[in-house]
Amino acid sequence: MEGDCLGCMKYLMFIFNFFIFLGGSFLLGVGVWVLVDPMGFREIVAANPLLFTGVYVILAMGGMLFLLGFLGCCGAIRENKCLLLFFFMLILFIFLAELAAAVLAFLFREHLTREYFSRDLKRHYQGNNNTDVFSSTWNAIMTTFDCCGVVGPEDFEESLFRLLNPAQLVPEACCHRSSYVSVEQCVSGGPTFRHNKGCYSAMVEHFETYIYTAGALSIVVLTVELFAMGFAMCLFRGIQ
Repeated sequence: MEGDCLGCMKYLMFIFNFFIFLGGSFLLGVGVWVLVDPMGFREIVAANPLLFTGVYVILAMGGMLFLLGFLGCCGAIRENKCLLLFFFMLILFIFLAELAAAVLAFLFREHLTREYFSRDLKRHYQGNNNTDVFSSTWNAIMTTFDCCGVVGPEDFEESLFRLLNPAQLVPEACCHRSSYVSVEQCVSGGPTFRHNKGCYSAMVEHFETYIYTAGALSIVVLTVELFAMGFAMCLFRGIQ
């Protein structure tokens, strides 16, 4: 009976680690996808250093989960106690790090609010200044998502952009990209020639599906890690 339980536990351990392996592969894929810059996404996340750092965190976590899933599968099939103990300690460390990251994200959530980005845009955006990383990044965001400002075109009122460009109400990045659009009328305030939707709403709508998917996947990964740690310790104690 004990041998049957040990065998069952071994294969359950293998299955759980296989899912960890798949989760790590997914995170690695997401990190690489961002770094190869699809649709200017690298420039979008570069607008906030916290978000850009998060890309490398995803890459690192994906690589570790990928490796741990592989090691866990090997440790379970070969019934190697050293490998199982090493797996348990590392996955415990990752689990605690993920919980700490979630707590930090909750504590610093005010840095991801609409008001925070709007205030930052008013203070630092300069318009068509290609030498300024912040401005060129926001230009890429507004062009990619067909939007204007964070809340809307009103973000450029009483802003650094207006001080530097008193004749323009909005930057050229807010204008519709069409040969029939008059850039002069757009930047002077013509609402029919510009995008009137804020970039915050546009980006939330664009990534809403991915956000829910990422959140659900995170919960699944944490649950799988808990079960994997439990099976690893039980299998470790059951191996003679």
